[in-house]
Amino acid sequence: MKKVFLIVILLVTGMMSVKAQAKKVVADKIVGQVGDRIILRSDILNEIADMKRQYQGQEGVVFPTECQVLERQLIQKALILQAEKDSLSVTEEEIDATIDNRIRAAIQQYGSKDILEEIAGKTIYQLKEDFRTSFREQKLAEQMQNKIIETIKITPTEVKAYYNKIPKDSLPFYESEVELSQIVIIPKANRDIEEYVSKQMYDYKKSVESGAQKFEALVKLYSEDPGSKDQGGQYNLNRNDRNWDPAFLAASFRLKENQISPVVKSKFGLHIIQLMSRSGDEAVVRHILRIPPVTEDEIKDAVKKLDSVKKQLIAGSLSFGEAVSKYSEDENSKFSAGSISAQDGNVFLSIDMLDKDMVIALKDLKPGEYSAPQVYTDERGRKAVRLIHLKRRTEPHRENLMDDYNRIAQRALESKKTQALDKWFKEHIPTYYISIDKEFNGCESIKEWKSAADKADKERKN
Repeated sequence: MKKVFLIVILLVTGMMSVKAQAKKVVADKIVGQVGDRIILRSDILNEIADMKRQYQGQEGVVFPTECQVLERQLIQKALILQAEKDSLSVTEEEIDATIDNRIRAAIQQYGSKDILEEIAGKTIYQLKEDFRTSFREQKLAEQMQNKIIETIKITPTEVKAYYNKIPKDSLPFYESEVELSQIVIIPKANRDIEEYVSKQMYDYKKSVESGAQKFEALVKLYSEDPGSKDQGGQYNLNRNDRNWDPAFLAASFRLKENQISPVVKSKFGLHIIQLMSRSGDEAVVRHILRIPPVTEDEIKDAVKKLDSVKKQLIAGSLSFGEAVSKYSEDENSKFSAGSISAQDGNVFLSIDMLDKDMVIALKDLKPGEYSAPQVYTDERGRKAVRLIHLKRRTEPHRENLMDDYNRIAQRALESKKTQALDKWFKEHIPTYYISIDKEFNGCESIKEWKSAADKADKERKN
């Protein structure tokens, strides 16, 4: 039962493979059972095959063994049974939202709804129905796991005890890292330039509608959206997906098939959108994005504003959090007091995680100081201006409680959750009817499950 917590997390967040739905491995033998929930040989083989398809061509990927997959399946079945016993439930809305997200991801992966349906050999509706039961079970297992560990907390004393048990030669070594916050202003193009670009886009629209140009040809020539330019400007939309810009989404669903929208302004820039097809809340569109350029005057105004903010910060008349709330336009950091974090949420960043302009800005800063306003190009290709606050800089070091408490505390918490799940399973495994096929007798990781299965078998014979 080692690392139960990680096993369950992998289980309930696994990726969907549409190819596996189209062509399953033929193997119907029952190899495991928990209560009235059975595990087929095909369940084991197909899960491994799905992962191999998902990560095909990627180096360094370690695929699970059949023993590990069976263990995950046993864990899931037990959690589902207990969830039902505890009257936990999943709404149809939750299931629909999860399925829709996975279907959209699959459409994005394969390029279009039609290609996805061709590969799967089923319609989108049929795929959704196929996945409904498995997604319901995943949600129930996730809820039950969360119920088991929801009250688990960690104290400073426990963190220290956890750290002291780690062999000193096993502690990770960290290069120099920084903790940063920022205030970002994104200069806006003046009205005359925006109107000029808008007029050009209306010319694109007219040339397509007159038959003089193909929409996809204009995408290649003029679109400034790197995410869709190589796909002819195409996106697959869902009306209920709040990740899309509201103006872009609303304009897309007002169109009739093949119709081209007027110029639409979003937070990304200016668009013209063509609806290619629509089915209910799903739509396939293509668009041309233009980002009206800002002039040196707008950039200078932003630099001047942040220079004024910096003076107030140094004078103490304005806190950094207040300045972020009042001035910053960066969506990723505005609601975390300007804090810049890695994808895993860690606020300590190594130098190689920063863009080169930021590295230059930090070169002569001391902890607690602010950079000069810096002009840079953001991830969307826009000119922006930022003020960087160096909160802390660490020297290269071996992990320790003073410099790395949050990291250690997070690992200690995960370890405590794992232990709680281990304990829960040890207490509950004997309460279930369990059956495991003899071909898995050599699986060390499921020995406790196997012991319970042997006990149930003896009771049946007696």
